[in-house]
Amino acid sequence: MIASVFIGTSVDGFIARADGALDFLPPGGGEEHGYEAFMASVDALVIGRKTYETVLAFDSWPYGDKPVFVLSTRPLAPTPAGAVVERMSGPPAGVLSHLAARAFRHAYVDGGITIQGFLQAGLIQRLIITRVPVLIGTGIPLFGATPRDIALRHIATRHYPSGLVQSEHEVNGRETC
Repeated sequence: MIASVFIGTSVDGFIARADGALDFLPPGGGEEHGYEAFMASVDALVIGRKTYETVLAFDSWPYGDKPVFVLSTRPLAPTPAGAVVERMSGPPAGVLSHLAARAFRHAYVDGGITIQGFLQAGLIQRLIITRVPVLIGTGIPLFGATPRDIALRHIATRHYPSGLVQSEHEVNGRETC
């Protein structure tokens, strides 16, 4: 089971403002920067409840008919029409083992706390981080404190006319399910 991250941040490393607002990100995601190809490579998403609630406020459901597994111990807000959503809980290794047992091969992991938990568990193989050319000063960080160093191997860095800069890394010393 492969688990990857594809996320946008401010240059100072925040994925959202403190109140969860994403208004510093380019409208509609900005110019095409590999998201469509990335989404075509995944067959399931694993997101946190807060991310799910944020996405529910978007004009349309962004994940099409891809299965979305929302990590929460509480009931979820109603699922949008046409969305495939399932609530799940448990440690990251158990979540990925469950998905692998259901024949999923590549999971897109999203949401700050969710990404941090999967990284700390050694379960993320690939990080694609797109930095938006703005400093927002405070907010929800992509990375929190880690109990140990997490070594990365640089794969590529790409830049786009709007000023977006995207770096792709492989996580070294990873575990797989």
